[in-house]
Amino acid sequence: MSEIILPVQNYDLAGTLDSGQAFRWSRPGPGWTGIIGGRVVRLAAVAAGIRAETVDGVTDWSWLTTYLQTDVDLAAILQTFPKDAPMQAAVAASPGLRLLRQDPWECLASFMLSSTKQIVQIRQIIALLCERHGARIDDPGDPPAFAFPTPAQIAGLSEDQLRACKMGFRAPNVLAAARRIDTGEFDLARVSTLPHAEARAELMKLAGVGGKIADCVLLFAFGFNAAFPVDVWIKKALQELYFPRRRASEKRLQHFAATHFGSHGGYAQQYLFHYMRTKKTARGRG
Repeated sequence: MSEIILPVQNYDLAGTLDSGQAFRWSRPGPGWTGIIGGRVVRLAAVAAGIRAETVDGVTDWSWLTTYLQTDVDLAAILQTFPKDAPMQAAVAASPGLRLLRQDPWECLASFMLSSTKQIVQIRQIIALLCERHGARIDDPGDPPAFAFPTPAQIAGLSEDQLRACKMGFRAPNVLAAARRIDTGEFDLARVSTLPHAEARAELMKLAGVGGKIADCVLLFAFGFNAAFPVDVWIKKALQELYFPRRRASEKRLQHFAATHFGSHGGYAQQYLFHYMRTKKTARGRG
């Protein structure tokens, strides 16, 4: 067992792990358990920062600080947000909310599976996929843990095997993406080297990847902080918080999202997304 305390302040661990960015975190007790790459990781917020544990003999924890983005200057990012009342209310509701930096393939496949699904359903699909087709992780915890399947592992499956994981119509697109990436026909790593607009267009060459999914991958895996995913919750947030007296068209909402929130618009989006989800849940509507 290896353990470390990451010295970070103003980090909302619960909000970050449970805000719809990643889907493999659970809270079986006072802390959080998740899987990053081939490791089971247990995290807990403590006075000095974040305590992390894993069964591996770890000496270099940079993979975790990168994933959790603990070195990010959050105060500087928040200063770039517009100073309007809705944005400030969203920040006040979840101070310390961060963006994660995820594995590009896992992030891409996960958001391809998210289409028209609620977060609890996305987690169920991904759990089935990993249990049936991912590599077993050496960890004494219960239940057994499994890594997210690689492109090569998924490429070797049939569409029926993927549909058996409750993917439905998403199965052929995930399978096609895995096969294109596995053969090298599509270079996922290259996306990070492209300018924002070109990176977005490149991801959208994959069947089943529209603008929203591409923006999620750019934001949560590649660190394009200006990427602004617009889904149902964000449309509700923009409409209710910024256009309460008139119905804004989709084109108007898209333009507003692209121009109002600045160079860290993706961060602002995540605050608004989490704010709307938790606000609606508190009202019993979410």
